[in-house]
Amino acid sequence: MTEPRLADKAYSGIVEIIKTDGLEIGDRLPAESRLAEMFGISRTIVREALARLASDGFIEARRGAGSFVKSRPSDRLMTFMPMAELSATLGSYEVRFVLEAEAARLAAARRSVEDMASIQAALDQLRTALLSSAPADAEDMELHRRIAAATANPAFGLAFEALFGEVERIMRAGVDISRSRPPEVIGAMMREHEMIVEAIRAQDCDAAALAMRWHLSEGRKRLMP
Repeated sequence: MTEPRLADKAYSGIVEIIKTDGLEIGDRLPAESRLAEMFGISRTIVREALARLASDGFIEARRGAGSFVKSRPSDRLMTFMPMAELSATLGSYEVRFVLEAEAARLAAARRSVEDMASIQAALDQLRTALLSSAPADAEDMELHRRIAAATANPAFGLAFEALFGEVERIMRAGVDISRSRPPEVIGAMMREHEMIVEAIRAQDCDAAALAMRWHLSEGRKRLMP
């Protein structure tokens, strides 16, 4: 793995401050100048880290007032990824929003009868895994992989596989965290996948892309407490 960028280190450092200093939702973070001093970096790099944290839903910026905690990372999330890799792993969502939403759109337009049967089989396997005590991340990954394959463009599959490490960690964490919550959370996860598959079956390209983006957005939210 390549050496983390300074902004990634600042990102992880700020999350560590939120956790170790016991900051709660609504609490104010130290000022940019103070964070820059603490990490020995420029305020420009601090701003980049804060922008990413805001995009990932951890903080919110209030003009003239500073940055405030919006959500805290789940303690269970930290068991699946080192703090140093948190920025890169959650950052993969930004790529997936573009890659997988378009893959779902093209799958809806191009899928063959055989593709549809393969996607349905993967959905059925995911349902069985989610409703049991099995990990389910492998079945989740396989469904997304088969949707990418249904685009009839191998580049989508290659791009998806390039994200394998980050996506696998997220899927494992997502299922584990969801199972620690009321049963309807797993039910919602299953319905999101069903919506994607049904849109592909109906060859509704816009609905497939929207359903995939919604699923990814909700998945990112599930990683938070």
